Amino acid sequence: MAESIMTPSGKTSPPSAPRYSGWIGRLAASPIYAGTIGLIANSRAVRLTILLGVPLVWIAALHIGPIYQMLRISLLENYPEAVDGQNAYTLSNYRLFFQEPLYFVPFIRTLIFAALVTLCTLVIVYPVAYYVAKVVKPRNRMRALLLLLLPFWAGELIRTFSVIMLLANRGAVNVLLRELGLIDRPIPMLYTYFSLGFGVVYLIALYMLLPLYSAIEKIPPQLVDAADDLGAGPWQRFRRVILPLSKDGIVSGCSLVYLTTVGVFAAPLLLGGPETVIFPEVIATLFHGSNDKWPEGAAFSIIMLVVSLSTVGLFMKIVGGRSVRLM
Repeated sequence: MAESIMTPSGKTSPPSAPRYSGWIGRLAASPIYAGTIGLIANSRAVRLTILLGVPLVWIAALHIGPIYQMLRISLLENYPEAVDGQNAYTLSNYRLFFQEPLYFVPFIRTLIFAALVTLCTLVIVYPVAYYVAKVVKPRNRMRALLLLLLPFWAGELIRTFSVIMLLANRGAVNVLLRELGLIDRPIPMLYTYFSLGFGVVYLIALYMLLPLYSAIEKIPPQLVDAADDLGAGPWQRFRRVILPLSKDGIVSGCSLVYLTTVGVFAAPLLLGGPETVIFPEVIATLFHGSNDKWPEGAAFSIIMLVVSLSTVGLFMKIVGGRSVRLM
């Protein structure tokens, strides 16, 4: 180990670098090591630069860069750009969104649909998260959580087709209802808002489950017991203690679910019908139709990004900013 050295003035100098014998010592003393690994190990500034540089480059290259390119394309009159480099910029692509109900109506429908799916997911998943976090014994919680996460190990398309097999005219639900004598003919459930909402809730429930479980699991049981001793009933304990203390999980889960639902694409194509067209499908049509529609598609993407982030930011400010009040 490195030892401190006492100087003539009586002060202790910092410990010297450890010395090694054999080939490790020769490697540590080589100029190659001193200029590479040694520089990283001995320089705090270099370590901080690497630590901050990697995520910053990642964010700039894979997040900010594509958004900037999308914003630039949304301001062009034509895309691909002119060969002579003279590109005309315009705001007409954004005005088109407000002038055509064909585009505006699916956008409003998407926002309402995402809000309803978020609310349904919260109502469905919250009891499950509470049961796993507080009712299941601590030694079995990880097993229960893994069982809940097991379906999400499959791909999104596989889970979407499983919903189709479940809700089809000859699917499991209609077969069960017919065997029980409750129906004579299949109930059409596919390609409706019900099938779309059911499928999306099933696909994104994980984004609500994990934040809720993490928040509820951290609630001290002593607070619930104290509320019980003070005469609070089950509903009062939930409303005054459990719900406020799980607010962070609710805000995080709802934000993740809402943002994911606004941009969902595969599920509406497979589970929705002509009357359930949402805005991501409109954007995909503009991009896949022909190249001259790319500016409109980019403009609509920027509008969706700004509105969805603004909605989530407002929700987090209103709900997340409230102070917790017990009893």
